[in-house]
Amino acid sequence: MTAATSTTSTPSSSSTRSSLTGWLGVWAVMAGIFSIVTTEILPIGLLTSVGSAFGISDGEAGLMMTLPGILAAVCAPVVTVATARIDRRLMLCAFIVLLALANFLAAAASAYWLVLVSRVMVGVTIGGFWSIGAGLAERLVPPESVGRATAVIFSAVPLGSVLGVPAGTFIGSLAGWRTAFTCMGILAIGVFVMLALTVPSLPAVQVTGPDVLRGMLRSVGTRFALLMTFLVVLAHFAAYTYVTPFLEEVTHVGPGVITVCLLVYGVAGIAGNFMGGAMVVRRPAATFGTVAGVLACATLLLPVLGRWEVGAIALLVVWGAAYGAVPVCSQAWFSASAPYAPEAASVLFTASFQATISVGALAGGAVVDRTSPATVMAFGGSVAVLAVLTACARRSALLGAGAGRRR
Repeated sequence: MTAATSTTSTPSSSSTRSSLTGWLGVWAVMAGIFSIVTTEILPIGLLTSVGSAFGISDGEAGLMMTLPGILAAVCAPVVTVATARIDRRLMLCAFIVLLALANFLAAAASAYWLVLVSRVMVGVTIGGFWSIGAGLAERLVPPESVGRATAVIFSAVPLGSVLGVPAGTFIGSLAGWRTAFTCMGILAIGVFVMLALTVPSLPAVQVTGPDVLRGMLRSVGTRFALLMTFLVVLAHFAAYTYVTPFLEEVTHVGPGVITVCLLVYGVAGIAGNFMGGAMVVRRPAATFGTVAGVLACATLLLPVLGRWEVGAIALLVVWGAAYGAVPVCSQAWFSASAPYAPEAASVLFTASFQATISVGALAGGAVVDRTSPATVMAFGGSVAVLAVLTACARRSALLGAGAGRRR
């Protein structure tokens, strides 16, 4: 253990590793992340509806995606350090209550600034819950089940795209966007009950200080993970935040087809998540670069082939599969850079990912307000090309280092 981390005395965790109780806790944490991910990206499917309700542009409505990411990026390290000695179960429950309040506030908002306040609350929840919940599998299940439990927890990310966003978009099209946020608030209350009943007391066992985070930033592997995460996530969210206006204005489809498109995208994302997870272990740089390349192709071709419904759906399948692998690729690089400090790796992953979501949505909003939804797709694709070049440079460096050692 490094000097930047310390261990606090804690009761043996064997009592928390009962198979049934532990797995119920894992599923409760997964449900929490699912509700958070769905709430975070729900505005993508409701963007034009919210914008019309308050008389604002698509770019201004995109602030609903920008604010949570900024707050999450700040809260991830701050919350980890500030609450390091507080029972993790208590913190998880507190953040889910905050999420429920945020959704109810958005549903009742009489002005757009209240919607943005609710999104600030969502950002605090993301940064806090993710930093704590992502690494809890090893404390909830026996050692031989940690891998499977971690996969279950992280499956909430693509599931949020597959089930959450299309369902929210569908509800919004039938009963209005306020109803969609109300439903998310009710879901969060249900998750709170699950967490309170199934997650055991989890006293802090490791305190991660600022020094370990600074130490990670000195690692070449960490810096590569940061750069790749920035470029790929920027490319994705600059474009994907405005996929609904694109489908409406360029593909000329209605709400029903848009819901189907988002559902297809999400299903492809689940497949990409598992494929990326299997590949990144063996060929990390090549996998990350391939994912960026596929994402670039899909977004660059959308303005051309996305004019037709079939072309748009086909490219969204390709896009979804590519992006589905991004979180696991990014997390794998951060974890490999600091195997001695898994919580610190999770903090940097969360902070960098969420900060870039905000930058991407903001950049995409600036482009779409000045040009068109088709242009913002091309912008995203161009940034993804830079990620491909970065991955190629990193892979060449690794190959060169390997050849040097052999000589």
